[in-house]
Amino acid sequence: MATERVKKPRKVSDEEVYETIIHMCREAGLAGSVRPEDVARVLLPEHWQTILKRVRLFSKKLAQNGRIFILRKGKPADPDDFRGLIRLQITEAGLLDDEEE
Repeated sequence: MATERVKKPRKVSDEEVYETIIHMCREAGLAGSVRPEDVARVLLPEHWQTILKRVRLFSKKLAQNGRIFILRKGKPADPDDFRGLIRLQITEAGLLDDEEE
């Protein structure tokens, strides 16, 4: 009986997580939003669950810095006190940062 080798997920840098969140939120625009799960799936399609916690952590940091909103039930939530299903939305400051880079 042959055993299948499970591929280990590739290493994803903190910078790549951060940049992917910002990029996807910018693409969605001021009126749109993205799910953290979708960001994780872009980074690691087959092992997205392994990186979801990091995506949520970086989202919190970006929200604390005013670059994105964390939305809960369609409204901005306190980045230091949120639970459950969330969405991520770029802020005007987050869009302006794009012009500076």
